[in-house]
Amino acid sequence: MIQFEFYSPTKVIFGKDTEKNAGKEIKARGGKRVLVHFGGDGSRLRKSGVLDRIHQGLEDAGLSYVDFGGVVPNPRLGLVKEGIRLCREEGVDFLLPVGGGSAIDSAKGIGYGMVNDFELEDLLLGKVSTDRIAPMGCVSTIAATGSETSNSMVLTIEDGMLKRSYNHDCARPKFAILNPELTYTLPVYQTASGASDIMMHTMERYFTPSKTDTDLIDRMAEGLLVSVREATLTAVREPDNYDARATLMWAGSLSHNGLTGTGRVSDFASHKIEHELGGMFDVAHGAGLCAVWGSWARYVLKTNPSRFAQFGVRVFDVPENFSSTEATAYKAIEAWENWCRRIGMPTSLSELGITPTDAQIEEMAEKCVSTGGGHVGFFQPLDKDDIVKILEMAR
Repeated sequence: MIQFEFYSPTKVIFGKDTEKNAGKEIKARGGKRVLVHFGGDGSRLRKSGVLDRIHQGLEDAGLSYVDFGGVVPNPRLGLVKEGIRLCREEGVDFLLPVGGGSAIDSAKGIGYGMVNDFELEDLLLGKVSTDRIAPMGCVSTIAATGSETSNSMVLTIEDGMLKRSYNHDCARPKFAILNPELTYTLPVYQTASGASDIMMHTMERYFTPSKTDTDLIDRMAEGLLVSVREATLTAVREPDNYDARATLMWAGSLSHNGLTGTGRVSDFASHKIEHELGGMFDVAHGAGLCAVWGSWARYVLKTNPSRFAQFGVRVFDVPENFSSTEATAYKAIEAWENWCRRIGMPTSLSELGITPTDAQIEEMAEKCVSTGGGHVGFFQPLDKDDIVKILEMAR
């Protein structure tokens, strides 16, 4: 293993009815006025009773609150700025996003803006940095991004539709409430897209250029991937299967809190490529990852075919071809794509429902490498021409 630091301070409160505890947790941390942040107009949360239970918990704890909806997938910086203004006007001192990664990331953006004096565009474009953010907890209603325990924030800058991120440990929520029952009513597509993102968060760390011994972390990652692989198949078939939903929800947090990346270098090229798809075409993040990963994998496979072969054998039960590591590696990619199809996820851009032109592919590739010194990824560093070829393969 290479040297590393692992920091995961978020208190996780897991299980049925745990959303009722949000007020108590905020009060214990000194919060007095809370921004409750969620997607759309909150009608789904109101219909399910989740929002009422959260409101009641806040009131029982003697806290006041302000509701703020409007979050959309691939959350927008414009809404974040509205939230910052609202928090300042209302004297908000604690943030409580309710939803998935979009709501949580939007709240993180609001938190950065509340306590810093710079343009958030500059933060997302790497022109400034900070270790200050307003305190927040969260109530997750989908198993996907793992933003509830991660240090990452991803927002879309409307000017140019740039999907950009900022990572700092200060952005890890103080607490995360995870009730698997809140995910029962998700559409199958959302469940599958979220599960795919969970898989990819670990796979981005699994495909490492590190040459040191990483077997301990490999085994942890492989166990998580196998569990998610099976739980997803169950959840799309039986939406109210508590055990499957619980596995996905906890795996989402473990997959992106940094644990499976300890002791080695991560890649994240596929995420960078998908961010440009999300920025240009506003696609579901997990589905976009599924659409490009197979092409990325085939493009870089020869860099280390044994890593792909190990992935296939240990995660997807691919029979090992002892006479050809590359043959096993290609079967591993096929096994991943077959799993995607079983849960209704795309494995190409056309299956994703988009048909980018050559000019759009050039634009996405240019944007993809614009903040990385001309390259993205570490398993095999990729430049603009490489990204173009991968997106062309993904058509």
